[in-house]
Amino acid sequence: MAPARPKKSTDAASGLLWDLLTFDRLMTGPVIHLIYWAGLGVVVLGAFGAIGAAVGVALNDDNIIGKLLALPVAVAGVLVCAALVLLWRSFCEFYVAIFRIADDLRALRQASDADHGLKKPVAPPPSI
Repeated sequence: MAPARPKKSTDAASGLLWDLLTFDRLMTGPVIHLIYWAGLGVVVLGAFGAIGAAVGVALNDDNIIGKLLALPVAVAGVLVCAALVLLWRSFCEFYVAIFRIADDLRALRQASDADHGLKKPVAPPPSI
């Protein structure tokens, strides 16, 4: 017979709601990951647009100069999109690092509060 599964309590749902309402837990870290992927999708669409524009110019232009200019435009478009990917990645990593620093500071504060809670209170110095 399989062991019984524990029932989900409503404490987890109320804890999540409480975290959302009180800013005790920062939710921006996971949101940054979603924003990163959305921005990366926009950059990839831009790369497809640059390549498509270069191919469109090459196919529609009857002049040989237009066909020769299409290749550098396509290469430049891809290079610009590669630079945008690196820039977007560094931008998002900056924000992830900031929020990880905030999480580490909160953990240090909690550890410090726990240490102070275990020590005996110090008596005030005698007044003269």
